[in-house]
Amino acid sequence: MKRIEVEQRSIFIGLAGSHGYGLNRPESDYDYRGVFIAPKEYYLGFSNIEQKDSGWDSESGMFPFLDGNQDTVIYELRKIINLLSGANPNVLELLWLNDYPHLTEVGKHLIQHRQLFLSKKVKHTYSGYAFAQIKKMESHRKWLLNPPESKPIPTDFGIENEEPLSKEELNAFLEYLYLLIRGKIEFLEESEQLYKLLTADIDFKGLLKQYTLPDETLLYSQKMTFGRKDFIRLLQKSQSYQVALREWNAYQTWQKNRNPARAEMERKSGFDLKHGMHCIRLLRSGLEILKSGSIIVDRREAGDAEDLRAIIRGEYTYEQVMKIAEDLVTEMEQVYEESTLPNRPDLKQINNLCIELVEMQGWD
Repeated sequence: MKRIEVEQRSIFIGLAGSHGYGLNRPESDYDYRGVFIAPKEYYLGFSNIEQKDSGWDSESGMFPFLDGNQDTVIYELRKIINLLSGANPNVLELLWLNDYPHLTEVGKHLIQHRQLFLSKKVKHTYSGYAFAQIKKMESHRKWLLNPPESKPIPTDFGIENEEPLSKEELNAFLEYLYLLIRGKIEFLEESEQLYKLLTADIDFKGLLKQYTLPDETLLYSQKMTFGRKDFIRLLQKSQSYQVALREWNAYQTWQKNRNPARAEMERKSGFDLKHGMHCIRLLRSGLEILKSGSIIVDRREAGDAEDLRAIIRGEYTYEQVMKIAEDLVTEMEQVYEESTLPNRPDLKQINNLCIELVEMQGWD
């Protein structure tokens, strides 16, 4: 869809990112996020769109504040309803922003029903996003302290006289392994804890594809898939090679695209300060939701804006940031049990809300 069409059918556009958090600096970009409802042919025909994230510098529109902005994303209603229902931290906060440069009656109706999307799932999603920040922080710290010296090659991992499995071949096999494991847990094993682990607490499929299979799982994987022993070993070696290759490529990209000022702060502190700050912000936000049943986006209102700025300025060591994160996770575990939020959102009510919003917007 063209920019003008998306903007005409937008129900709200809000100022997010560092400005939304109250953590912006003079050089900070403006991050706009919004929601639009697609026209009739996208609901009843073959056309499909999930979001508009480009064209702000090359297409004409009706909102001058978006002109040339590279950090704008406007989600189609069904896409954002799905993300909201899954307690995605990046979109949940959009219903609690302080600044909406564009807000229609339909957008107000969605915001008025924002409580529908809050559930105990925030414990998993907010901590999961925080751990992703920690993983990036640890990767960058490793690169700062002990940068890789050369591009990995297959022989480094014992692959001598054959080609390593490609990423596509690995993913196809691991997808098959995941389906077998899921089927065993769902239909053969009567274990609520196993099922919860598989479907709620972690992205088990993602873990299978991200990490090398440990030695102790190889025999079981071989028996379950009826694979040859030599193939399973090649699979494990290929995984190790692909993981190392992925890290090498990520390191090269990181080196190439680093902001000079941020790189200097990283060098002095020994870790990525921005990722550290966002980790703590996410954990505190998740904790606040479980306690209060509401979201405080602007950290000045939450009372920790200066503390988060101190992390960015390098006033906390890596060890101190990790200790704060550890304590917040421990507190979140306790508060999770005491929270009055529902375990999961009411999808029937959310579906009815989605229908209401489309009907309110109309097809014209």
